[in-house]
Amino acid sequence: MVLCNLHLISLKDGVSLRSFLGQLRRHGIKPVVQARAVRWMILPTHTSIGHLLGRNVRWDLFLVLEETDSIPQEASKDVLAVWSAACGVSAKALSGYASANKPLLNPAPGSVAPPENHMLAPSPTSQNLEVSPELREWIGALPARLREHPVSMLNLLAFHAGKIDQYKRYGAAFMAGAGSRHGGKVKIVGKMVAGGHAQEDGWEEIAFVHYPSVQHFAAMAASKDYQEVNHQYRLGALKDTFILCVMEVDDDGNVVGLNPDRGKL
Repeated sequence: MVLCNLHLISLKDGVSLRSFLGQLRRHGIKPVVQARAVRWMILPTHTSIGHLLGRNVRWDLFLVLEETDSIPQEASKDVLAVWSAACGVSAKALSGYASANKPLLNPAPGSVAPPENHMLAPSPTSQNLEVSPELREWIGALPARLREHPVSMLNLLAFHAGKIDQYKRYGAAFMAGAGSRHGGKVKIVGKMVAGGHAQEDGWEEIAFVHYPSVQHFAAMAASKDYQEVNHQYRLGALKDTFILCVMEVDDDGNVVGLNPDRGKL
C-alpha cells in the first residue's frame, strides 16, 4: 500500500486552474489525479458537513498527490479553503493509473455503448443514488459535449458497525452487473489513515469511479437491477457518504479530451 493525500480545493476569486496547476509543476509536483469539481451528486448528511457544506464553499479542484508531495506555500496563497484526507492505495493501481486512465478519458470512436433509457420512475431525491427530476433536468441542460464526456465520481464512505462486509457484497455485485454494464469502472480505492480531516471526521474508505458520461451514471441509477443491489447491500451498510462528480483536467485546466473553447463548465 502507498499513502496518498487527497485535497478538495477552493481557489480565491481570479485564480485559474491553469495558474494554480502551473505552480505545482514549477515545484516538481505532478498529481496522480487533477480534476475539476462539477457537482455534488450525493451530499453528506452529517459527516464533515461543517467543512464541506457549512461555509458555502465552491469547490474547484480535486487532487490526489503522492505521499512525498504537498501543496507548496506559493500555491497555498491562492487557496481560499481546503479539505484534506490521507488514504492507503494499492501500489499497483497507483503506478498503472495514468496508462489505464488514458483510454477511459479518450475512448476510441464506437468503443462506448450509448447510455440506456431510464427504466424507473424518478425519485423525489437523488440522495439514495436514484435519479430525481432535478438531476435529469441538470443533465439535460448540459452542453452535449459535456453531457456525453467521461466523468469520475469521488465517493467517500462511512459504515455502520459490522456492515463493511455487506458493502463489499455491493461492490462485487456492482462490478458483476449494472455498474459494469453501464461502463462503471473503479479506478482508485483506499482506506483512510490518520492525517487530514477525513479520518478525524469518521470517513473510512474512498472509491474513485469512472463512467463514460454522466448520462451513463444516471442510466445505471435508474435501472431496476442496480436499485435491487443498491437497496439490498449499499444503503443499509452506509452510515454516511458523499459523491462528487468531477472531470479530469490537463495542466492548462482544460477538461481532458475536449476542445478548450467547448469544454467550459
